[in-house]
Amino acid sequence: MRARLSSVFIFVALLICAPLAARAQSFETKAKQAYLIDAETGTVLFAKDENAPVPPASLAKLMTAEIVFDAIGKNELTLDAEFPVSEHAWRTGGAPSGTSTMFAALKSHIRVADLLQGVTVQFANDACIILAEGVAGSEGAFAKRMTERARELGMTASVFHNATGLPDPGNTVTMRDMALLARHIHNSYPEFRSYYTRAEFEWNKILQRNRNPLIAANIGVDGFVTGFAEGFGYSMVATMQRDGRRVFLAIGGLASDKERIEETRRVLDWSMTAFEKKRVFEAGEAVGEASVYGGTQSHVNLVTREAVDVLIPVNNPERLSAKVIYRWPLTVPLEAGRHAGTLKIWNGTRLLREVPVETAAAVGQGSLASRATDALQELLFFWL
Repeated sequence: MRARLSSVFIFVALLICAPLAARAQSFETKAKQAYLIDAETGTVLFAKDENAPVPPASLAKLMTAEIVFDAIGKNELTLDAEFPVSEHAWRTGGAPSGTSTMFAALKSHIRVADLLQGVTVQFANDACIILAEGVAGSEGAFAKRMTERARELGMTASVFHNATGLPDPGNTVTMRDMALLARHIHNSYPEFRSYYTRAEFEWNKILQRNRNPLIAANIGVDGFVTGFAEGFGYSMVATMQRDGRRVFLAIGGLASDKERIEETRRVLDWSMTAFEKKRVFEAGEAVGEASVYGGTQSHVNLVTREAVDVLIPVNNPERLSAKVIYRWPLTVPLEAGRHAGTLKIWNGTRLLREVPVETAAAVGQGSLASRATDALQELLFFWL
């Protein structure tokens, strides 16, 4: 039997929003690339050239930290483990490099906890390389692991050739990938959130303040990292919580550090005032139905496991719509709760959310006659 993608289109009738005279708040940013998502619902609040490949610069350090957090979580590594400072780490990312550094002393040994603090507060290149060599044996092997892990996390376009984000033609990320990574880190490693909020860090008798300027601004930003790449401008990945809501933002292509700070604040402030939450479907509510091949019934309802909420502009003239995409037809025996496809929700032409859907009930194997009928139908569908 052959299968193909099929879809069920649904207009979300309950959420046809304000009259046509109303207009959604227009919004633009000076950033060349941006991706903004709501933490709770995953709704895409703003997107601008979010899939454009750009050099990561220090944004790559988010991936470096994730690899170490993951290794600690799997008991492959401890915070008290010590790694040596190699000449490569010292020259490439340490005091002689003239780059962001925690001033690790050559041939000394440093605890993983301190190296992580160097990465998250000072964006230290020497700390990144020391961790990479300690975890994977070499920076190159660690970078390969970074790329592989990125794919596991759904970061479809990011490639890493080093642990620091220092210039390398092989390094590339997108703002979409960076925002998704930030959300993953925040949700998966709550025990390490405080590493990003520390105001300052001292190592080798040198005190340095957190290089993320919005941490000290007391506007609700509590992570993550800034970057700069020659020819591509200034970038930032940030998360902010205010009035019970959290958002994640990746923004790039800005002309100066001043513009980066101003635009990041402006986008984050807008995200907290311009949207309202709407419930589209309740948990377990049928969002569509799928055809079943050779079963005791020809169709089965598709549901979402959790309630489905989205954020939409406060003054919104667009119609919410949704589509369930699944591989037609489903085959028996079919158990309840089997993953069957994806619910996609749009506000006008803008994709807001993608939510997994599953079968609402079990379907057993049908009679010989029903299976023959289904087989004939499938044959006619594909070959006539």
